Amino acid sequence: QLQLVESGGGLVQTVGSLRLSCAASGRIVSRYAYSMGWFRQAPGKEREFVASLSWNGGNKYYADSVEGRFTIARDNTKNTVYLQMNSMKPEDTAVYYCAAHTYGSGSKNYRDYDYWGQGTQVTVSS
Repeated sequence: QLQLVESGGGLVQTVGSLRLSCAASGRIVSRYAYSMGWFRQAPGKEREFVASLSWNGGNKYYADSVEGRFTIARDNTKNTVYLQMNSMKPEDTAVYYCAAHTYGSGSKNYRDYDYWGQGTQVTVSS
């Protein structure tokens, strides 16, 4: 079983920056490769795709709404994935979730992911 723990959320002002981290642990994490994704969910809205990274790190995908502002990266030596968020907007306010997909290619569909973190709140004030 793979465990994912997000951190780095908080309150930030418009055009500010935050970096989210997702630390992976578990018995199988070193024997399998995972694609990683970040999703978010605002109150009353469906969970939406933010960014993803293929299992080998070769491909990165972003939602149109965050393209050019957010960057996803992974450090396999630390079993950690990051989401650097710059030029933040009030509409970025949501709970952000990290997810892993075994041998995935970086899907934008949250239903494809096998493991989820508990989420971290991000609030952008105007």
